[in-house]
Amino acid sequence: MAQDTDIAIIGAGPVGTLLAILLGKQGKRVTLVERWPTIYDRPRAVTMDHEVARILATFGIDADNDPAIEYHEELYYWKNAALEDLQIVDWKSVSPSGWRVTYWFNQPELETRLHGIAADIPTIELIRGWEATALVQDADGVTVTLQETEELHGPDGKQQSVRAKYVVGCDGANSFVREQAGITVIDKGYFFDWLILDMVPHGDFKVSPAQWQLCDPERPTTLVPGGPGRRRWEFMVMPDESSEEIAKPESAWRLLEPWGLNPDNATLERSAVYRFQARWAEQWRVGRCMIAGDAAHLMPPFAGEGMCAGFRDAVALGWRLNAIIEGKLGDAVLDSYESERIHHAKHYIDFSQELGNIICISDPEEAAERDRSMKAALAARNHEPISGDLVHLGAGVWCEDTTAAGELSTQGIVEVDGVRDRFDQAVGQGWMVIGLDVDPAEAMDDQQLNTLNVLDGRTIKIGAPGTQCDAIDIEGTYAKWMASINAAYFILRPDFYVAATATNAADLCRRFDQVLEKLHIEQGMT
Repeated sequence: MAQDTDIAIIGAGPVGTLLAILLGKQGKRVTLVERWPTIYDRPRAVTMDHEVARILATFGIDADNDPAIEYHEELYYWKNAALEDLQIVDWKSVSPSGWRVTYWFNQPELETRLHGIAADIPTIELIRGWEATALVQDADGVTVTLQETEELHGPDGKQQSVRAKYVVGCDGANSFVREQAGITVIDKGYFFDWLILDMVPHGDFKVSPAQWQLCDPERPTTLVPGGPGRRRWEFMVMPDESSEEIAKPESAWRLLEPWGLNPDNATLERSAVYRFQARWAEQWRVGRCMIAGDAAHLMPPFAGEGMCAGFRDAVALGWRLNAIIEGKLGDAVLDSYESERIHHAKHYIDFSQELGNIICISDPEEAAERDRSMKAALAARNHEPISGDLVHLGAGVWCEDTTAAGELSTQGIVEVDGVRDRFDQAVGQGWMVIGLDVDPAEAMDDQQLNTLNVLDGRTIKIGAPGTQCDAIDIEGTYAKWMASINAAYFILRPDFYVAATATNAADLCRRFDQVLEKLHIEQGMT
């Protein structure tokens, strides 16, 4: 058996499925290969940030009103063994990108939703119970040999080959695609073992605060929601403990006793020890093969950014591969996928490791010094919560010398043709040149406008209520943001990141040409 496809994606977890949807919705032929017969029915990731909520909204999944997702309008507290506050983080606010800072979800339910969306797209073919066993690429494409898995079909399973223009490995930490591409993994030598307990309390079970970290040197513990109707406890495995013993149900229930949970009032959905690691792949692209998600990076969960980083990978790949298959861009643009995303993911790996270095202290004297230092810093700022950090993309398709470029764009409520919603839902997604109280189309020349049109992009004039514009800035969000960055225009990418900002018409034209150059469009792809 042999078949041709535009993109073969190895691994149908949330990252691979999201990428398949992004490609399939634009009419690309996608072969999605998954070795397991069904979606894994146990929780793994439980938290996502505002950027993932923004991504999901493009498929009609509203994180503010979805049965698989919840949020808590509460702060996130770090406390010591005496339950004194060490750190307070703002997880209750709405982010500048228009969605709440933090959400909680049940991964099997979310994956089921994504697979349902993918199943409704006729150009996506999901092949379950098969695994990739060989991969050969040439100048025109990649041939992947697939074998029916022994778990399902025994040792004499069938084989088939898939011929794809590009292959993406979303196949996890032990990635076959990464191995076949000869990509080296950089390991920071950082690891801690933690017991993960996913619980379904019976009845109305309340924990206050809903989300907090216990920095007790005797047993560092994380207490967070696990999605609607669920709770998660994470207990650090101490050096003298056996991972096998502590993961047994009787050990799990013993650890949960102080929190009032027992087999009579709760169901233990999962008890497993995970090794938290800090690793990333040195390359994310070799020719026509790319990697994404856990195949490209592993990070400790202390910042809750592991799956979020994978979703960003999928979106960054999605707009590039769509344009390449359509002949609008050359595949040189895939180099910027690697440079942008490695930098971004490494930031969160380092950040997560720093948090872990604080949380995982088991020495009482070191913990006491940590407590003194953190309590003093908290008191010095009058116990004001801190907000999330601002992360830039690595060098790529954006102008580093313009304000706010390389950052996730601000998003406000706008009104378009009588429809009032967040910008992404009211206006759409794609390449956009946006002006505040000025029409970008009047600033750009005909060749630039034609190139923007070839990229399926458009110009948008945003203005205050009562003005003639394409989108009404209902709450003044764009007026405030663009004043703060001293910009009259900005260029928005399909992944919601700012490619460039400009102060006037001439500056806009110059910046637009620079973005095209970074897309390698000067080579005549349009």
